[in-house]
Amino acid sequence: MPPLLLLSSALAASLAGVTLPDQVKVAGQAITLNGLGLREKYYIDIYVGGLYLQHPTHDAAAAIAADEPKRIVMHFVYKAVTHQQMLATFQEGFGDRSTGPQGKNVVEMGSWVPASGVKRGDELGFDYTPGVGTTMTLNGAALGTIPGADFMKMVFGIYLGPKPPTAALKAGMLGG
Repeated sequence: MPPLLLLSSALAASLAGVTLPDQVKVAGQAITLNGLGLREKYYIDIYVGGLYLQHPTHDAAAAIAADEPKRIVMHFVYKAVTHQQMLATFQEGFGDRSTGPQGKNVVEMGSWVPASGVKRGDELGFDYTPGVGTTMTLNGAALGTIPGADFMKMVFGIYLGPKPPTAALKAGMLGG
């Protein structure tokens, strides 16, 4: 891809009234906004999801597999999502994998969801740092970290794998 096109794809983007920065830092390294998409359920806007990568790509498998700093952020636009709704969403996203070898990690991550849930304007994120693991954040504050690349691949696979929350969300996050 010519450099000019790469530069133009890195500009900050807006969707549903949410503007995400073109770059953020994970583990002290700048990573670039790859794309953003809207998560809708029953025609209701729930959150804008953004994918940040060190090496932008339209290839979902490459984005999931990359063992480099990266982030998924969900900027909530819906008035409120309860603790129970968040847990149900995690359970749905992880599916059968939530009872396998990573099951205890899924439960642990669920325990970090605030009892009050999340509200409009909150940002829930998943930052991956190689050699450290996946850190769940709320409004920039770390809630906890699950070690290992395998768990990161599960988390990123929720949004970029074969059964994303919606095809439009996945396509948007992949810059499509």
